[in-house]
Amino acid sequence: MSVDVAIVGAGLAGTACALRLHALGYKVALIDAHAEHGEEFRAEKMGLVHLALFEKLGLDQIAKSALTPMLDNHTYRLGRLYARKDIPEYGFSYATLVNALRHAVPDELLRITGKVTEIQRLDDDVRQLILADGTRVDARLVVISTGLGEAIRRMAGVKRTVISRGHSLAFGFDLVGSARDYGFGTLNYYSKRFEDRYAYLTFFPIGDTMRANFFTYREMTDPFVKRFRAEPQAVLRELMPEIAPVCGGFDVAGPVSVRPVDLSVSEDYEQPGLVLVGDAFCTTCPVPGVGISRVMTDVERLCNVHIPAWLATPGMGLDKISTYYRDPVKIKTDRVGMRVSWYARRVSVGEGLVWKMRRTRNRLVRRSLLALRHAPA
Repeated sequence: MSVDVAIVGAGLAGTACALRLHALGYKVALIDAHAEHGEEFRAEKMGLVHLALFEKLGLDQIAKSALTPMLDNHTYRLGRLYARKDIPEYGFSYATLVNALRHAVPDELLRITGKVTEIQRLDDDVRQLILADGTRVDARLVVISTGLGEAIRRMAGVKRTVISRGHSLAFGFDLVGSARDYGFGTLNYYSKRFEDRYAYLTFFPIGDTMRANFFTYREMTDPFVKRFRAEPQAVLRELMPEIAPVCGGFDVAGPVSVRPVDLSVSEDYEQPGLVLVGDAFCTTCPVPGVGISRVMTDVERLCNVHIPAWLATPGMGLDKISTYYRDPVKIKTDRVGMRVSWYARRVSVGEGLVWKMRRTRNRLVRRSLLALRHAPA
């Protein structure tokens, strides 16, 4: 079978690409080893800036069906309520969001459930994918959107270089009871002490469940990790007792998920007829909340700008492919993502004099602001 674009990987980036390109009138094949996306601890919260990228792709209404809106953002710093604002945000299950997009794929868009075992270059204008069952798909362009998966990248000769292994460690868990029973829309509690080695804890609703993401700078082998998974309630009461009364005493429902995060970049990715999108190209840290923006910016630039220009003329050489990787919007988004990933870690646990001074300055400023806000009139 022959298509304009074959997309390998039907996660957030891949499925969004497929829907957008189909809407623009191109013949697309979307290939994934699984018919449904399984539960996975990934991004679980976004804001209006992220939703705007879905809107640029015509996918905002589909996305909203999987999102839980929230307002009334409570921010705690130095153990005290620092700010309370109505900030529109959305909680979501990553799998539910991806599957909502998958379920929106029309019958006319070719969906293939199977495993790609080989990628061949037939000529300057055609790549061929061979699946485990013998199916062959010819495409002018292959989009690799397999996220953290390595098999397809290696098959294509693309290397991943880890530039910060164990950069951060995220925990995810639910609180007991209904989200409606809590006295806030979302709550963010920032670290008080350098030695605690965490950035912040955030609570937010997904459906009627109050969800928590706890972002730390710990290694998987740290005894803290084993203890937190075994007794999260006790650990949270020790670290942040000030908010225990408004968070149900930190009564946790179900298991604690853990996700270690590496920062990584790709090498040898500029190839004729092949392009990488989202986490398949590079990975950043979830602490500053730039992952969804980076992934969806890739999709928006690729589908709205570059692929239509590429398919308008014969050939799919490096002269075309390179325009995507040199897109100033993509470059800026990737660089900002890496920069804030490093900054968030260093400002929390950096041991150099500059970072110690910044933490001291920030603490003094926030203490002064808290004193002014709580001073008698």
